Order: sequence, then C-alpha cells, then structure tokens
Amino acid sequence: MRHKDSDGFDGSAGPRRAAAGAPMDLNLLRTFLAVYRSGSFTAGAHLLGLSQPTVTTQIRSLERQLGRELFERLPRGVAPAPLADELAARIVGPLDALAAVTGQAGPDEAGTAEPVHLAGPAELLCVRALPALAPLVQGGVSVRVTTGLTDPLLDELRSGRHDLLIATHRPRGRALTAVPMTDEEFVLVAAPAWAERIGGPDRTAVDGPAALHGIPLISYAEDLPIARRYWRHVFGRRLTGQAAVTVPDLRGVLSAVVAGAGFTVLPRYLCLDELASGALVLLHEPRDPPINTGYLVQRPGSSGNPHVALVRDHLLQAARTW
Repeated sequence: MRHKDSDGFDGSAGPRRAAAGAPMDLNLLRTFLAVYRSGSFTAGAHLLGLSQPTVTTQIRSLERQLGRELFERLPRGVAPAPLADELAARIVGPLDALAAVTGQAGPDEAGTAEPVHLAGPAELLCVRALPALAPLVQGGVSVRVTTGLTDPLLDELRSGRHDLLIATHRPRGRALTAVPMTDEEFVLVAAPAWAERIGGPDRTAVDGPAALHGIPLISYAEDLPIARRYWRHVFGRRLTGQAAVTVPDLRGVLSAVVAGAGFTVLPRYLCLDELASGALVLLHEPRDPPINTGYLVQRPGSSGNPHVALVRDHLLQAARTW
C-alpha cells in the first residue's frame, strides 16, 4: 500500500529536493521522529532533553530541506502530514537500530523491557498480527493483547492502557500517531448450496440484492455495519431487514456461513482458505469492491520501551504482504 505524492516521495526514494542536495542531518531526523511519535513539539523536546524552541527550529529546518510541511500546527500538539507518515515509515527502523547500537535507545534498554500492550479487532489480531509477531516472541518480546472495537480502544490508548492499537479508521485525536497499515477488501459470500440456488455471481450482478431474497443474513452486529457498507458502496442502496444470526466475532460469522446458515460480508483475508477450497463461494464480484484501511496507532510517550518500536515496525513490515 504505497502512496506517492506530488513532490515525489513514495516510500522507496527520498523527497526530490532532499535527494538533490546534501544528506539530511541525523539530529534533525531524530527530532522529527520524537515529535512524530509524541504528537507535539513540547513532548518531543521532553523525550530528547531539548528545549521546545530548539525542537521547533530543527523541525522548520527539516521542512525547508524537504520543501514541504511535515506537521499541521494545532491548538494542542501537531498532526502529521502525509509526507510525515511516509518519512517516519522510512527512517524509523534505521534510526532505532542506530540508537540501540550507540546506547541512546532509552532507559528501559538496559534492563528487561516491559510487555508491549497491543489492542485491536480480534479477527485481525488473531489471524494476521499474532502469527506475524511469533518471531519476536521467540526472541524474548512479551505481548499483552486486548480485543475490541476501535473507538473504546482509542479511549483506552489515550489513557495509557495500550501502547499500540490496530484501528479500523484513522483516529480523530490530535496527539495520536496513526500510520496506514493494511487495506481489507470486503466480499459477499455463502456456502456453495446457497450460491447454486440463486444462480451464482452472475445472478447477483443482474438482479442485485433481490437475488438474495429469502437467504438468511449472518452478521457481526444488529446494525449490520459491514453489510450496510457493502450495500451502499456496491449496490448504491440502503440495506433493510434483520440478521438471522449475529456473532460479535467475524470468525463465528465465517463458521456459521461455511456450515450453510446463510450469506454474509467478510474481509477477504479472513476467508481466503475457504474461498480457495470451495467451502465458500463469491456471490458477487464487483469491479470496485469496498475497501477499508486499517491504521497502526501509537500513544504519545510509549516509545520509552524499546520493544514497542520493535513490535510496531515488525507489524508495519509484515502488513505489506497481508
């Protein structure tokens, strides 16, 4: 999931203006990363042991080199511009590795690091994130996982309960660092018997939702959040009716639909194996399927634990293949 802006920064090559001139000062990059992680110039200055005016001057100097603003100045803290997200993703690994080598990685580095508190949707954590973190756990990293909905987990993140959160939408909070992590595509599926009964995706392409009349809907919640989005995006209409079964875990929805309970809308990653084996069948194949972007969110001040940065960077790297 790579983004390229009008100034030529695409995550694999540096900004054009910086590439044409002298190499950027590492101190400026360290200051940028501290502000990016903490969400404000003042908090970044505290992390670095610098004065707030010094941090402001260094960020302005870096912005002049890049020819673009990195942060939007807000009444409380700063919000990263898209260029800041890309720059952070590019430099965080090398700078943290350099800090570890030079002994500048923070006070927790000398002893045993605390567990990393990771939160997010149960399905994405269990199917994608936890398997990706297995090598880190083998290497001595401890992880504590909390599952739930994004908005309540964001409140807990702000209060300091979690270090990292996989969010299903970009947080509105001013001081939280949110980096685009993964895109999930939603698919309309049912067991083969139901697909055969309605005539497969060709029938749905012609008749739209009417082709599904009489088939039970299996959903994540009573308000049908994923299915409603699919109906609005693909069919251009409002979904009406009620679910026959609601399960507050998409893995439960998946198992019910595989068993023949009815149809549903799922993230494609969650049912890849079932689609490949034929246990599930696509009921519709739109040219423009609904896509939702997930974000990896970090609370300000959580970078004192070196394993937080390690887990964050490992998840961002692994998510490129999800």
